[in-house]
Amino acid sequence: MTHPRIMLAAPKSGSGKTLLTCSLLRALSMRGKRVQAFKCGPDYIDPMFHKKVLGIPSRNLDLFFTGEEDTKALFLEENDAEISVIEGVMGLYDGLAGTMEEASSYHLARTLQTPILLVINARGMGRSVVAEIAGFLSMDREHLIRGVILNQVSASFYQSIAELIEKECHIPVLGYYPTQKEMEWQSRYLGLKLPEEIRELQVKVTEAAEAFEKTISVDAIIRMAMQFAMEHPLSCERPFWLNVPKMPQKVRIGVAFDEAFCFYYEDNFRLLEKAGAELCFFSPLHDPALPEGIQGLLLGGGYPELVAEQLSGQEGLRREIKERLRQGMPSFAECGGFMYLHEEIVTPDGRKHPMVGVIPGKCFDTGKLVRFGYASFRFPGKLSERFSGQGSSEFPERFTSEPVGKHGEKNDGDAIEEIRGHEFHYYDSDACGTDCEAVKPVTGRSWLCGYLGENHYWSYGHLYYPSNPAFAFWFVEQCRRWRK
Repeated sequence: MTHPRIMLAAPKSGSGKTLLTCSLLRALSMRGKRVQAFKCGPDYIDPMFHKKVLGIPSRNLDLFFTGEEDTKALFLEENDAEISVIEGVMGLYDGLAGTMEEASSYHLARTLQTPILLVINARGMGRSVVAEIAGFLSMDREHLIRGVILNQVSASFYQSIAELIEKECHIPVLGYYPTQKEMEWQSRYLGLKLPEEIRELQVKVTEAAEAFEKTISVDAIIRMAMQFAMEHPLSCERPFWLNVPKMPQKVRIGVAFDEAFCFYYEDNFRLLEKAGAELCFFSPLHDPALPEGIQGLLLGGGYPELVAEQLSGQEGLRREIKERLRQGMPSFAECGGFMYLHEEIVTPDGRKHPMVGVIPGKCFDTGKLVRFGYASFRFPGKLSERFSGQGSSEFPERFTSEPVGKHGEKNDGDAIEEIRGHEFHYYDSDACGTDCEAVKPVTGRSWLCGYLGENHYWSYGHLYYPSNPAFAFWFVEQCRRWRK
């Protein structure tokens, strides 16, 4: 299979990538195509929109989290789509620290040998749009940019500018998306609002897809993806952890999933299931108790601060979670889930909302991004010893990462292991923890954070488990042991 694929990228955030990606996804699915969606980078919200459009999970591809070969393998894994659509992140060439190509949309397109459709928000522009496109083409060493789509323009302007772009830049313009204010999706400080918050989303996406079909050549996009894939077949060596058969013994893990806790990577779920987990979803907002028979707890990120009063009102569930954790039930808590485990969340109006209370401290709004961006989360000592399953024959011994130094190079000095992730939050804590060290990939700036015990990890950091598969297998093994 050639795996036809296409990427929608742009010069900067706010150009309309998500709207046009969702429109293309719906347009392709309305044609009866089997479609798979991907998001470049660590974003959680855009894949939620992809999933709402297609009804199947969208997956993240991030070259900071995983190397080029592993990223290829993750793209190909269980991908039988007739066409895969990849939504870029930020500006096309914006990678680590915003100044490097590494982990950028372009780096991913180069790794997967994927043609790029450059989305230009040309609202308020004239002939200058030609200069912008020419500038982006001048940095395209691999000649991956194969077409342009103009966003937020009128039909009359498009007719006059498209011919000029093709003449000056020698690149096809595949169409334009008209200015339609009713199609604009509202944003929040972490990006777009959640899909569930947008009224009549399915209707709006269908309308957007119909508008897309009228003014943009979907046939040309399909031909481009198929032709490029035939000329650039994709293959890779599968990492050993993808070849490990699923553990036969199911371990029930409760997963908080609702309006407050919804930031999860699909590949994290897949890896937990491969390790033998049965994921049991529940809602801290709406359910009176934890799922029956669980042996572990996963509290993901989200927006608990927006529903703090409602979470606080679930007193019975909060007490149950606190008691289970005090009994030693294995648990992961990231960002929003980490906030939920505190004694209280203080909202901007000054009100204090009691939470689970296993972390002695409070979370509060800072009004700005805190410790924003990628980080390697490092653990003192040799985690292969801690994650080794302590002699369990059910634990794959190879699931350990080697010691690494700054920016991923090997370090023969102190014994350190890491798992990669990112932080993206406006709230902070007066009890962030000191069991782990977070290190920025380019500057090397570091800070202590988190709570790591024999069977738990609680921190603001969002982790991508495939960057160190041992982490997921260790957690499931601890849940299995706790059950026994």
